[in-house]
Amino acid sequence: MTDREKELIVRKNRELSAILEVSRVLTASFDLEENLSAAMKILGSLLEMQRGCVFLLDPISEELRIVAAHGLTKEEIKRGKYRIGEGIVGRVIKTGSPMFIPNIGEEPKFLNRTGSRPNKYGISFLCIPIELKGEILGVISADRIYAEEHGGVDDDLRVLTIVASLIAQFVKLWENYRKSEQERESLRSQLKERYSLPNIVGESEKFQSILKTVMKVAGTDTTVLLLGESGTGKELIARTLHYQSRRAKGPFVTVNCAALPDNLLEVELFGVEKGAFTGATASRAGRFEIANGGTIFLDEIGELPLGLQAKLLRVLQERVFERVGSSRSIKVDVRVIAATNKNILEEVKRGNFREDLYWRLNVVPIVLPALRERKRDIPLLLNYYLEKFNRTYGKRVRFSEEALSTLKEYPWPGNVRELANTVERLVIMAEKDVVDTEDLPFNLTSAAPGAGTETSLHAYEKHTLSHEVQSLERERIIRALRDHDYIQHRAAKALGITPRQLGYRIKKYRIELNQIK
Repeated sequence: MTDREKELIVRKNRELSAILEVSRVLTASFDLEENLSAAMKILGSLLEMQRGCVFLLDPISEELRIVAAHGLTKEEIKRGKYRIGEGIVGRVIKTGSPMFIPNIGEEPKFLNRTGSRPNKYGISFLCIPIELKGEILGVISADRIYAEEHGGVDDDLRVLTIVASLIAQFVKLWENYRKSEQERESLRSQLKERYSLPNIVGESEKFQSILKTVMKVAGTDTTVLLLGESGTGKELIARTLHYQSRRAKGPFVTVNCAALPDNLLEVELFGVEKGAFTGATASRAGRFEIANGGTIFLDEIGELPLGLQAKLLRVLQERVFERVGSSRSIKVDVRVIAATNKNILEEVKRGNFREDLYWRLNVVPIVLPALRERKRDIPLLLNYYLEKFNRTYGKRVRFSEEALSTLKEYPWPGNVRELANTVERLVIMAEKDVVDTEDLPFNLTSAAPGAGTETSLHAYEKHTLSHEVQSLERERIIRALRDHDYIQHRAAKALGITPRQLGYRIKKYRIELNQIK
């Protein structure tokens, strides 16, 4: 093998190494200037370029500026700006074709705007467009002093064209990444504003006391246990705790412990390895993994099976767990907020809930009062939801004084959820701008003033023993459905009847689930 052939092999190896290294650094992160600077440094060392620049086009100002360079000072980089069609760099952008200037000292159109070449004679200049699918994003340029052992211009053009293609793909990915990050940041800001304390409606003393607690706890990582009847706003408080904390940029993951069968709940919480059981055709991350760096909200924690309670206790203590079918421990950084409408201490006494887990969850308990205990807030909530649903449905509905008085006196056994659903239904169904007493649902007008949660949701004209029994049974069914998040098989179990029997009674008593939620 001749010396010339050996030199060619060495040259080709350098070219391949340069392309490989540039590809590697461009995929290392989404830091535009750092990655492009590293790429130009590689080209400078492996391909013996005196200088090299990456210019990107600003589509708004239509100006080319240097974002990364090799062999230039910071001041020289700042001076490297061109308009489309201006100088060699601007002409390449305008035409979309590469250019080679054998000797820049003899080329009057070469502007040397950076001032990095005090002596231009004998320097060759290569300029290649950075292009992807017909869109020109910028140019890449290189200075070379050619000698026989340094290879030919065709070799350099080929390598720079490949590198320009790699840079084009990276720049486009970076633009999409930046756009996604801006959108995510905008959504985070909207969520933070939405779940801020001023947006939580309530001025009663009990509710203001809760907001003070939320304000104190939000900035910490402490575990919070939310207690209260169904529909009192436990998830709203959980989201507020998350979006007002340092974890606001992390995920907020919700798990309803009553909504899944016991055998699937463990998989949902902790994930599963491929082949762990029949049907596990792929590995899957659980909710705790997904919530890493953020907050996990365990709703209806009182429904968690005893077997899973031990595993949850370990996660709370050590922040470590294993996927189903795996022995590999996974460590997570996650804040836990739990909620229940059950009396957990009673469940502990009955042996349905672990006492050690209860004390782990009960670091900061927040008891949300029922709406009947904060009647002062009812007018505020009615007005809030009336304005909200008027905007949603493009209406201008308002309540008459008589209707408003009736709504204020109603005990709202379904709490804020029932109130919101009632107002939405009234706005949708309203045929005129003013809602009168006769437009209200029958269960609201039939409820006696000052009645408690036992007030019948359905009154009958005849108060025979049979009617009273049916009324009581209907109330019990509705309460069971609410207590178990409208999951019929759980409600049936609590009532001591079969799901089929429950379904028959729901039909018999004309219970509309979408109206009682």
